Amino acid sequence: MMRRRVGRPGLVGTMARTAVVAGTATAVSGGMMRHANNKANQQAEAEAYEQQQQQQQYEQQAAAQQAAAQQAAAAAAPAPAASVDIVSEIKKLGDLKAAGLLTDEEFAAAKAKLLA
Repeated sequence: MMRRRVGRPGLVGTMARTAVVAGTATAVSGGMMRHANNKANQQAEAEAYEQQQQQQQYEQQAAAQQAAAQQAAAAAAPAPAASVDIVSEIKKLGDLKAAGLLTDEEFAAAKAKLLA
């Protein structure tokens, strides 16, 4: 019968144990690297998304400010002065009516149009 050795493992046992330890370390290291890369990619995507949202907000604010400035400029533009002097126009209509060129209905319609 063969005697079994007690104590240290033989050369083959030591090599096998070393291979198992090295393989396990490589697998764990690779997994940790993949996890770190995935986390870094997610963080970069989140930052890019946030930056894109900020850019869109800035563009919307700029467009709103531009529209407000245009409205303010339109509101600040002086209203055209009355190019027609109503009193003188009614006098002219009265003169035309007195000359017989306008009827009473035409005079009333023209006067109402000026006063409106």
